[in-house]
Amino acid sequence: MSLRINDTAPDFEAETTEGPISFHDWIGKSYVILFSHPKDFTPVCTTEFSAVAQLVPEFEKRGTKVLGVSVDSVEEHHKWKRDISEVAGVPANFAIVDDTSLKVSKLFDMLPADAYLPDGRTAADSASVRTVFIIGPDKKVRLTMAYPMSVGRNFAEILRALDAVRATDGVPIATPADWQPGQDVIAALSLSDEQAEAKFGKVEKRLPYLRYVKQPQM
Repeated sequence: MSLRINDTAPDFEAETTEGPISFHDWIGKSYVILFSHPKDFTPVCTTEFSAVAQLVPEFEKRGTKVLGVSVDSVEEHHKWKRDISEVAGVPANFAIVDDTSLKVSKLFDMLPADAYLPDGRTAADSASVRTVFIIGPDKKVRLTMAYPMSVGRNFAEILRALDAVRATDGVPIATPADWQPGQDVIAALSLSDEQAEAKFGKVEKRLPYLRYVKQPQM
């Protein structure tokens, strides 16, 4: 069965470039961006890890940890981090999981459960391992994205999606298309007009079911 939004993210133990972790314990009270790659020393993935390295301070501001997953060893990850840092212009200060066993890839349904990739695997062999998960402090999956090999991920959009997830978590609002932090949000349909006004203040009613309010303070 596919891992779905609001499912509990699988727990696992793994070796990483920052030492061994137990995933749920490692999450603690943070949000997590878990993003996976089919192989170290590949061109698109190097640009993506570089983008993440540059954004680490932004994730930290948002109480969010970043965890990369790649199907190579910790030793290879450490070597690859030198290339990542060279492209990014900053250190790659985030952990990368050693998933040579494909354990994490299978737990998160990135590969078929019976997948077997022998030594000498190429990026094409594990092409489906190009996925992003946003996971909440309660260990629930909040958002998933999957990309083909040829399309580099837009981490500015992933950061924007994280902002939207955090803004709406436990609050009866939703974010409209192309929303950016600080812009108006949509009052949930679970609230009457009177309830929305009492909770959020002025309501801009564009359609009976489309009601804009100011973004609440987080």
